[in-house]
Amino acid sequence: MVKNKVEEAEWKYSDVNEHWQQMKNIMMNTAQVTCGLSKCPCRHKETWWWNEEVAEAVRKKKKKYENWKKN
Repeated sequence: MVKNKVEEAEWKYSDVNEHWQQMKNIMMNTAQVTCGLSKCPCRHKETWWWNEEVAEAVRKKKKKYENWKKN
């Protein structure tokens, strides 16, 4: 997908920095289209992906680690 965009782009810049900026924009836009965007809450206010299922899995993993470390 990036290759197609690079081939379609008009490379009219002679300056290396402008050329790099255009290449960066192509890669960032392609990644955004392919992967999408995640708009999550501001960092450190809350952990939006952490739910009870994840908390339980972490508790079990910590308990198993403690048992393993004792033995």
